[in-house]
This record gives sequence, structure tokens and C-alpha cells, in this order.
Amino acid sequence: MAHKIEITIDVIVHATEDNSKILQAFEDGLDIKEVDFTIEETEGHYENPIIVLNAKIVKKQAQNLMNKLLKTLPVEQVKELIGEIEERTVDSRFHMRLDKQELIKGNLVSNEKGTIKLKIHTPIYNKKDTIKIFSEIFQIVN
Repeated sequence: MAHKIEITIDVIVHATEDNSKILQAFEDGLDIKEVDFTIEETEGHYENPIIVLNAKIVKKQAQNLMNKLLKTLPVEQVKELIGEIEERTVDSRFHMRLDKQELIKGNLVSNEKGTIKLKIHTPIYNKKDTIKIFSEIFQIVN
């Protein structure tokens, strides 16, 4: 993968969820440590406490995260993501979601209703190259 990649991760943690379990799951499953996240405490619509986790992964760590994602996600899900590149890409950012509960169990599952948002960004200077460039990024490195 010779592309410059930057990955943004956004996670909403509700009051009923254990923040430390989620952070541990990121470290165990994706090699993203707690120090990589900014943690913001806020309120939900009904004044319920919510924690928002944000991480911006760049350079070698982003390459490693992409490799880990591609090797861990089921092959059919990776193929599905490649097939949906055009619909999932806005302004050089590929959008996808992961299932938070599955991550805590130690599994990586792409899920449109998932509460972990990933935005994978790479510079694309010509919009017609979007599918080609993201297809190259999503090729599984063995």
C-alpha cells in the first residue's frame, strides 16, 4: 500500500456501556491505544451522559490499521465494501461502520447500524480515480 492514508474513528459510548472495555477492545483488536483517543464527556438528547471517543490515526499506524482491518474482516465483507466504494466515498473519504458489541467480543464486523464510525481518507485529485484508488487500498496484503 503506497497510498497516504489517514483514518478517523468516532465512537459514542452511552452511560450503560463500560468505556474501559471499549478502549481495551480497540487495543486488543486493532492495536489502537487509549492515548490515541480524545475523550469528551457530553449529554444526550434526554440529558443522559455520553462519552465521545475520537482518534485520528496517521502514517504507519494508519497503514497497520488498514492491514489489520482487511485481514480480520470476513472476506465477503471486504468484497462488499469494495463493491460499494462509489456510494461510500465523499470528498476522498471512505465511510464505514463497525459493530461495537462484536469488537468487545473480539470480532471485527462491518455493520451499517454499527456505532463505530471509520472515515478512511486518502488524497484523490481526480474524482474518476476514486474507485481505482480505494480498490487498491482495499486489496488484502498477504
